[in-house]
Amino acid sequence: MLTVSRLNGWGVAIFAVLGVLVALVMGDLLGIAICLFVLASGWMEIRGNRKLQRRDPDGMKWLVRSQMFLLAVILAYCARCLGSFDSDTVMANLTPDMEAMLKESGIEKADILPLVHKMFFVLYGAVALTSLLYQGGLALFYRGKTARVTEVLTRPPLVPPSRAGAPASHLSRIG
Repeated sequence: MLTVSRLNGWGVAIFAVLGVLVALVMGDLLGIAICLFVLASGWMEIRGNRKLQRRDPDGMKWLVRSQMFLLAVILAYCARCLGSFDSDTVMANLTPDMEAMLKESGIEKADILPLVHKMFFVLYGAVALTSLLYQGGLALFYRGKTARVTEVLTRPPLVPPSRAGAPASHLSRIG
C-alpha cells in the first residue's frame, strides 16, 4: 500500500511539474491550470502516504480522494477537448510539407478531415477510458483496503505474555 501510493503520488507530481513547465513555455494558460490540478492530486496522494507512515488511518481517505480528484480533472479535460474540436484550426496547422505530401499522394486537404476528426475522438476517448480504469481501479483498491489498514493501524501492538516484564533490549528482538 505504501509503495504503490508513494510511487503513484510522486509519479503524478513529477509528471504535473513537467507539464506545467511545458505549458509555461507554450503560453498555454489552460494547460498550466490543468497541470496544477494534477499536481494537487499528486500532493494529496503523497500526503495520504505520509499519514499512513505516521500510523494515521485518515491517510486512506486522502489516497481515495486523490484518485477521484485526478479522475475528475482528466475526464473534465477530455470532455472539454472533445467538445471543442475545430476543423479550421486543424487544417490551419498543416505545414507546407504536409500539404505537398498530400498533393503528391493525390489527396485533398478536405479528405483527411474526417480521419483527423475520428482520431481526435479516439485519442481523447482512449485517455478518458484508460483514466477511468486506472484511477477508478486504484480508488477502488484503496477503498477496499481502508477497513483492513485502519484495523491494523489502530490496534495496539501485541507483546507476548512471557515478555511483558522483560527489559526493552529483549523486546527489540521480538519479531
